[in-house]
Amino acid sequence: MPLARTQLESLLRTRRLDRTLTTALPGAGLDPNGGRDFAPTGIARLDALVGGGLPRGQMSELVGPRSSGRTSLTLQMLASATVRGELVALVDALDMLDVESAAAAGIDLDRLLWVRGHVVSNPGLCRDMNQRALEQAIRALALILQAGTFGLVVFDVAEAPPDAVRRLPFTTWLRLQRMVEGSQTICVLVGSEPMARSSAGLTLRTGIRDWGLGMRFGNRLFEGLNVQTRVVRARARVQEDATVALTTVATNCA
Repeated sequence: MPLARTQLESLLRTRRLDRTLTTALPGAGLDPNGGRDFAPTGIARLDALVGGGLPRGQMSELVGPRSSGRTSLTLQMLASATVRGELVALVDALDMLDVESAAAAGIDLDRLLWVRGHVVSNPGLCRDMNQRALEQAIRALALILQAGTFGLVVFDVAEAPPDAVRRLPFTTWLRLQRMVEGSQTICVLVGSEPMARSSAGLTLRTGIRDWGLGMRFGNRLFEGLNVQTRVVRARARVQEDATVALTTVATNCA
């Protein structure tokens, strides 16, 4: 643990990311009334539905099955944050990020801290391998949240075995919530099913509404996908539906 912290702090200094978010972004953070503000996801229709975007200082969730649009929405959120000039971090538990696709989606890679993990999808009898890998990813997430440097921090365990994620103690999420509350950082948990979130955070559930008449495939493009996003608010105990059109760009690595 001390070694991991030292390495992360060294990396932050090397990339000049060891400043606080408020230092990196003068004037950012508070709305005119003195309350915490929201950061747009970059998708206007979704931002209008949730009142401006994702709440800062809260832990939110993005959940949905494979091929439901969750990766496209994740990349859009990261891209939108870097366009605003913010620093972002991605704890990629399974090392799934395609860097070229991320750049094509508009993410400024110079503003991205990418922490690559390793979880075995089919560990057989060695279930502890996944548990240790997830615990290491959680430690990395905690160190990043403690740094107070990033506008958006994404913890992606979407392709991790659900059983391994469920075995994480709920106190883990409570501890992480305390780290982010009151800060200017948005923490987004990405998974196949809900894990935890702050009381004022949001859960965005993604799913395919239809395949769309404008669907096109090419060497680089896969677009025209209609994704339905359901917003769940803990305090209001209501669900709101919105359909947003996402364009996904995938790089042909062949």
